[in-house]
Amino acid sequence: MATNSANPNSWRKNLAVLWFGTFMAGVGFSEIMPFLSLYVDSLGNFTHDELSLYSGLAFAASYFVTALASPLWGKLADRTGRKLMLVRASAGMAIVFILMGLVTNVWELIGLRLLQGVFSGYISNANALIATQVPKRKSGQALGTLVTGNVSGTLLGPLLGGTLASIFTYRVTFFITGFLFLIVFLITTFMVHEDFQPVLKSKMLNTKDVIGELSNAKLVFGMFVTTMIIQAANNSIVPILALYVRQIMHNSPATTFYSGIVAAVPGIATLFAAPLLGRLGDRLGTDKILIAGLILAMVVYVPMAFVTNVWQLIALRFLIGISNASMLPAVQAILAKNTPPHVTGRVFSWNQSFQAMGNVAGPMIGSVVSSEFDYAGVFISTALLVVVNLTMVYFNTRAMRKARV
Repeated sequence: MATNSANPNSWRKNLAVLWFGTFMAGVGFSEIMPFLSLYVDSLGNFTHDELSLYSGLAFAASYFVTALASPLWGKLADRTGRKLMLVRASAGMAIVFILMGLVTNVWELIGLRLLQGVFSGYISNANALIATQVPKRKSGQALGTLVTGNVSGTLLGPLLGGTLASIFTYRVTFFITGFLFLIVFLITTFMVHEDFQPVLKSKMLNTKDVIGELSNAKLVFGMFVTTMIIQAANNSIVPILALYVRQIMHNSPATTFYSGIVAAVPGIATLFAAPLLGRLGDRLGTDKILIAGLILAMVVYVPMAFVTNVWQLIALRFLIGISNASMLPAVQAILAKNTPPHVTGRVFSWNQSFQAMGNVAGPMIGSVVSSEFDYAGVFISTALLVVVNLTMVYFNTRAMRKARV
């Protein structure tokens, strides 16, 4: 079973190394997104509808497989340790991204994107490893700090990817991304330390037994659904965000520039706010921070539907970044505080599956709503999603609030 390291402060070194690892993973995942559809277009002569279909398949494929594969990897992590899963994920990603640079047709690319989902799990296992090592009283701070690695990498990635693709080619950018994951593989292999006593396969808990180990299974599964809705809400506006910016800027030539700012601003806010809110949650109650974040999101999404200039949208998106900083890290902290160490890998992998389902559902919701109504309707529907989430979280965390009284 998993144990804390003999050195009570070793989690700090692991946190620093895994912060860098999740940063590089964030860069690697996000730097290909600005040109993925263009890369698809370069692989054949497609009609507009075919290009939209193949680009959508290439985008969603990895998330779909991640949702299916994560529980299997989580079960293996609880038997073999989180570090091995980190090494497995980083090595697999390095190979997959290099192969993406060698494809000759769109189906090879989609197939490799499916394989990318199989090799998922670096970030979820990084969270699980830190969650099992950090003292419970500091889990909010530690997990809030760790999430800034992925967020900052995701912010830098599109800029780096666009620059590399313009200087070199799409294929070379995939090779560079593969090299980044090779670096992650090396630092994880040689610098991450985990004391772990392997669990015999015959003694592995099945799903029913894992649920039985949870002191508050209802709360844990409620957090899974909360994660899914958070991701769906965040991603529901992705398909229409640049189009919305173009609309409120009246087709200005500067639309592309400001679309980049609008897309990046939430991540910048999250980067600075997450560690602070994590520490505040450890002091006041993580559930309070989560509820406050959901209330802020609900209040902010509605006026986004009625902005009249891009600066109003940028300001509101900054507030959404603060809301995001309070939500997913808070969910992870609640999971860490309510999960025994020997099933943490399984629980965090289940959470990643729900997160992936939200990544798939969000853009679909946004696309359907925008086609049936208008861009403003997407923000209203997203606010309604947050209201549903807030109601669920309020009732699911009621026991936590009673315990503090």
